Amino acid sequence: MQLRRLRLNFRRKFKRSQKKAEVFSSQAEQNIERHLFKRFGRLSDVRRFVISWLALMVLIIGVLVAQTIALGNQYQTVQPVPGGIYKEGVLGTFTNANPIYATTSVDNTVSRLIFAGLLKYDANNKLAPDLAESYTISANGLTYTVRLKPNLTWQDGQPLTSSDVAFTYKTIQNPDAQSPLQSSWQGITVTATDPQTVTIKLPSALAAFPYNLTTGIVPEHLLGKTAPTDLRSSDFNTVKPVGAGPFAWQAIEADGDNLDAIQQKIGLKPFNQYVLGKPKLNEFIVQAYANKDQLIDAFTSGKLTGLIGLNSTRQEILDMSSANILNMPLNAANMVFFKTSSGVLADKQVRQALVQSADVAKITKQLDYPTRQVRSPILSGQVAYDHKYVQAGFDLGAAKQKLTAAGWTANQDGLRSKNGQLLKFSLTISDNTENRMVAKQLQAQWRAVGAKLDIDIQKQSDFQNSIADHSYEALLFGISLGSDPDVYVYWNSSQADVRSSNRLNFSEFKNTIADTALEAGRTRRDPAIREVKYKPFLQAWQQEAPALGLYQPRLLYITNGPVFGLTEQSINSPAGRFNNVENWQIRLANTTN
Repeated sequence: MQLRRLRLNFRRKFKRSQKKAEVFSSQAEQNIERHLFKRFGRLSDVRRFVISWLALMVLIIGVLVAQTIALGNQYQTVQPVPGGIYKEGVLGTFTNANPIYATTSVDNTVSRLIFAGLLKYDANNKLAPDLAESYTISANGLTYTVRLKPNLTWQDGQPLTSSDVAFTYKTIQNPDAQSPLQSSWQGITVTATDPQTVTIKLPSALAAFPYNLTTGIVPEHLLGKTAPTDLRSSDFNTVKPVGAGPFAWQAIEADGDNLDAIQQKIGLKPFNQYVLGKPKLNEFIVQAYANKDQLIDAFTSGKLTGLIGLNSTRQEILDMSSANILNMPLNAANMVFFKTSSGVLADKQVRQALVQSADVAKITKQLDYPTRQVRSPILSGQVAYDHKYVQAGFDLGAAKQKLTAAGWTANQDGLRSKNGQLLKFSLTISDNTENRMVAKQLQAQWRAVGAKLDIDIQKQSDFQNSIADHSYEALLFGISLGSDPDVYVYWNSSQADVRSSNRLNFSEFKNTIADTALEAGRTRRDPAIREVKYKPFLQAWQQEAPALGLYQPRLLYITNGPVFGLTEQSINSPAGRFNNVENWQIRLANTTN
């Protein structure tokens, strides 16, 4: 009975709940119908209001985003920052890092990075202190007193003092050391007066002497016990160099057994105690390639940051969007040196006619870079340059008349001869695209005046031997002039002698008036006096025409992307690209202002 009553109560409650649910459902449907669906039709009446609010919200969000970006740009910018590994590819092979021996492109590259001199060239190619704090010159120009900066150290932690400076220069002077710099230090005495002072006494005044103080200093504590005769072959030069420059030696690796395809990798790390401040790069790697194609392949494949060693820009490099091409004018002169001591070029009228019949402007237009013409043994803009004493300009008619008046008559082929001797000579050149172009142009231009030119194209090693032996009739070559107009070594008679240490008078030019002027001009420091003293030399050079000036060459330097701190500027030598290397940067990052 009780169970039945419970069942009835449950059924009544369930029915009541069911009725309530039906009521709630009906009310919900009515509310949805009244409050939602019936209002859809009224949306069109308020759409402008809704759209206006939506537009305002979008505008506010946009303004906030723009303001955030603007503030970010104001307080954060992309700037070069320290760090990164710089990999420079150089054409050639590494043999010697010692600055008293380094002569090749690779050797000079490594030497310049490791070693520091008393002076250096700054970012404007002007002399500036490096290891030296200051220097003074006596009134007679014979004594230089150099004061070193305090607390100098070598890259091995040992102190660098005036004894190291004196040791370096005395080693250069020692004939047993066989340094190519010896002739620049003959007759000079060097004394370490105290640990920070060096006294240098010259036998005669020399205006350009301060430029000699840029040579890297080597450590006495590592080389002092090495016999001068053994110094060139010391391990110090190739596997253990220690300097005081911006970068210190790490290691060297070599790949390849074939000398024509060998690759060398020299790792350098920043020297924290470098006197001008720790370099901003984390590492500098010099990669030497004996093969030009391998060098270019490494660059175009992104393995290198910089490249040096090309005379012209290859198309595959031009096709790279990241390639940054720098043309750095060199304080140098490309010339054709006429060997005045023998053959048809011993005739002054012939040389004068060859100069007048050469259209140098046409030749320079064929170059793939802008340059200045060279019309004098002293560069335009240098002390003592005088436009009144430049070589004769292009005048084919005048050149023909000069040869005819001198007895050189033309045959039916247009070639000239005199007393049975044909006006014919050879031009020796180093094998590269630029030299070939220049030689071909000169060949055609001199043919027009009646001279037959044979072009003797030589590979670099043979070309260097020809220069050393003076085994040529005419030579197409570039000479380094630097910032000072002292060109004594190229034009003084003594420098043509086989006993000369360098024998850089390639024309074998001998003129007593020029000799006297060259000697007088180099001993005066006053620019006005130097101009007066050099004038007879310039006159003699103009009249004798021992060479044909062509143009100032350039250093072609290519980087893969920008290198901050590296600028396109005039430099004295290819190593001048490192004048500001301690400030080079290759990384970019957002920085807060």
